[in-house]
Amino acid sequence: MPELPEVETIRRQLAPAVEGRRLVRFEVLDPRWCEPLAPQALADAVLGREVERLVRHGKYLDWQLSGEIHLLMHLRMTGTLLLEAGEPPRYARVRIEFDDLKNLWLSDPRRFGTGQLVVGDAELERFVAARLGIEPFDERFGGAHLRSLAKGRRGPIKSFLLDQRNLAGVGNIYADEALFAAGVHPRRAAGALTGKQYALLADAIRDVLAAGIDSQGASIDDFRHLDGARGSFQDRFLVHRREGEPCPLCSRPIEKIVVGGRGTYVCRHCQPVPRAARPRAARRADRTGRPRRAR
Repeated sequence: MPELPEVETIRRQLAPAVEGRRLVRFEVLDPRWCEPLAPQALADAVLGREVERLVRHGKYLDWQLSGEIHLLMHLRMTGTLLLEAGEPPRYARVRIEFDDLKNLWLSDPRRFGTGQLVVGDAELERFVAARLGIEPFDERFGGAHLRSLAKGRRGPIKSFLLDQRNLAGVGNIYADEALFAAGVHPRRAAGALTGKQYALLADAIRDVLAAGIDSQGASIDDFRHLDGARGSFQDRFLVHRREGEPCPLCSRPIEKIVVGGRGTYVCRHCQPVPRAARPRAARRADRTGRPRRAR
């Protein structure tokens, strides 16, 4: 968190308020936010510039400033942007003031969020190309594209989806929901899906991300809108964070497992465990019809 839907929600809310405005004050209250660039060097680069556009690349928020200056914000796990907060938020890391005297605060309790300065549109293209794969809403994305990316990959499909170099914007929440919708177990090898499964998964990824945007994001921990309000996609979760609750399709309990170090929610019935990931006794039972005798 925040993932693509949350960052897109913030972009849509913030763009009308800041596009066309000039930055008249820029304070980095936590130098770690923009390391290795010094806070004053960053402030000197952006002060007085007009916000021409506010765009999104995956989970990055790109402040496109006059003179081909790009300020890239990544909110990471706990970053929140608050416009016109009455008092400075407790975990304020950045304060921005515009020429209409509005203030924008970046709050980040765990201090994982980052700010990076990129000079020049060509350099921005190189920055994005080195870090981000295709976006799920790109017209080129689909089952065939997903299959070609995953060809030969033996790691879990969920870890593959979370790697931003493969697919930009998908995080833990939306990977769980998409894999469930496609009936694919998160531990299945990324390169071992069928053509139909890749197509179902590509459609599911787009659908859950669109639903997240429609719900203005999910607020399960720190994510909030510019005014502090909560998103509502958490009310539409089918498996994520529903350990022990009945599966909406088969009524069996949702389980929590760990895939690639990430807490993962799955229905073993609707998302069959890949044979290679089953215990040896279970695999022998598949072949012989009876379980292996305990020794």
